[in-house]
Amino acid sequence: MAATGKWSETAMLVVDMQKDFVDPAMGSPTLLPGGEAVTRTVTEAVAVARERGIFVVWVVREHDPSGRDVELFRRPMYSGGKGVAVKGQKGTELADGLVIKEGDYKLVKTRFSAFFATHLDSVLKTHGVKNLVVVGVQTPNCIR
Repeated sequence: MAATGKWSETAMLVVDMQKDFVDPAMGSPTLLPGGEAVTRTVTEAVAVARERGIFVVWVVREHDPSGRDVELFRRPMYSGGKGVAVKGQKGTELADGLVIKEGDYKLVKTRFSAFFATHLDSVLKTHGVKNLVVVGVQTPNCIR
């Protein structure tokens, strides 16, 4: 759906809504208290954004299994193929009910911030975005 009016200048950033951060069944050390509880609300917010034609940007972490692309202090967590948000593993999947659809954008980050050393600024400018709606978890870290 094409956005009109103010919605055409708006994007929704969906931040870190991955199983390693929100699904207690994963047993991840990065599980966020309350993360599972916001999943339904985020799912509803994404549906509303799509109805209005708002550009949806999925901000996700995906790491090399060796951990060579993570912050230095996190590297010990990545020994033996284990780690948080390892590309191709179940923990990197979006929480149940969340799906990246055609027209959305998937922004992969390998550090806390979605804005530092990523293409986010360029993507938003290309789409004429002047307003952001931010939903998800880890938002204090992710928007540095």
